Amino acid sequence: MSRLTHLDEQGRAAMVDVSDKAVTTREAVAAATVRMQPQTLKLILDGGHKKGDVLAVARIAGIQAAKRTHELIPLCHPLLLTGIKVEFEPDEQGSCIHVEARCRVSGQTGVEMEALTAASVAALTLYDMCKAVDRGMQIDAVRLLEKQGGKSGHWRREEPA
Repeated sequence: MSRLTHLDEQGRAAMVDVSDKAVTTREAVAAATVRMQPQTLKLILDGGHKKGDVLAVARIAGIQAAKRTHELIPLCHPLLLTGIKVEFEPDEQGSCIHVEARCRVSGQTGVEMEALTAASVAALTLYDMCKAVDRGMQIDAVRLLEKQGGKSGHWRREEPA
């Protein structure tokens, strides 16, 4: 097992020095699921929520969160992201919305934390906008789905069948 990279030789927290790493195109995809009552999902999909377009607001929140990840997560590098995409897939059978966030950068460090932050904040925004009608909503399965670029190459989560 590799050692933890955010600790120095004395075990103290330290930001990783990436100055000697090659600049490469890096991409990460993360996801989350927001479970809700069927009528809450219908309200969102029909655009009948009094607060407006719930998915548009959650998309913007996810994009903004990715851009500010370094302010939220200690020891993350500030990145000049070249692309951020937040998508939603409603699942009427499962009474949920699947959130997927994709982040890209040409840089010296990965964008996994930016993608995870985007998916998480988009899911939290869905909850925030709909909590008045459904306090029982649940955010599940925040996870990294895929990352590529950099020295460690390509990694993809093997989802259970």
